[in-house]
Amino acid sequence: MELVVYKSNGEESTRKIKLNKTIFEIEPNDHAIWLDTRQIMANRRQGTHSSKERNAITGSRRKLKRQKGTGTARVGDIKNPIFRGGGRAFGPHPRDYGFKLNKKVKKLARRSALTYKVKDKEVMILEDFNFESPKTKKFLEFLGYFDLTDKKTLLVLPETDENILLSSRNIQNAKVINASNLNTYDILNANKLLIAESSMKEIEKILA
Repeated sequence: MELVVYKSNGEESTRKIKLNKTIFEIEPNDHAIWLDTRQIMANRRQGTHSSKERNAITGSRRKLKRQKGTGTARVGDIKNPIFRGGGRAFGPHPRDYGFKLNKKVKKLARRSALTYKVKDKEVMILEDFNFESPKTKKFLEFLGYFDLTDKKTLLVLPETDENILLSSRNIQNAKVINASNLNTYDILNANKLLIAESSMKEIEKILA
């Protein structure tokens, strides 16, 4: 499959780029996509939630009433979880939610996600460009050329460009990443995938 290469002003160039079949035209694996996305989301969780169980609550250890003869249920001290102000039973504690996923599965997931995007015609190849200075207004104009101002976009660059990165930082639906950091979640989360032409080599190097 070939895609037209666009200029940064939204116009079509006379050139086309041929997509690598082993990356953009495979049989998608939905389970690999689910696993990779789940791992990405799990790794983003802070896991800093914490609660106090009865051993961490300040209070008297005195038994509130005698064990037998009251006609009601037996109880211990005031820190019992059934009382207001008592400890939490089986509450959450700080933990790491991350888990291991094989590199081959992660590669398959990214290739599958890219294949879906190409099938849905949500991938655009752009000529390499840069900004002379960081300007949010200029980045909005850039998105406007492609009628993407109100859509989620993911711009993939070959390497970090501070001016482009700073220009996009205050725009809620726009994200700019390096080709080396391309991941399944960001690919699927974007309505449109904008790939700089020189980023294709880096993507092929990583995923082919």
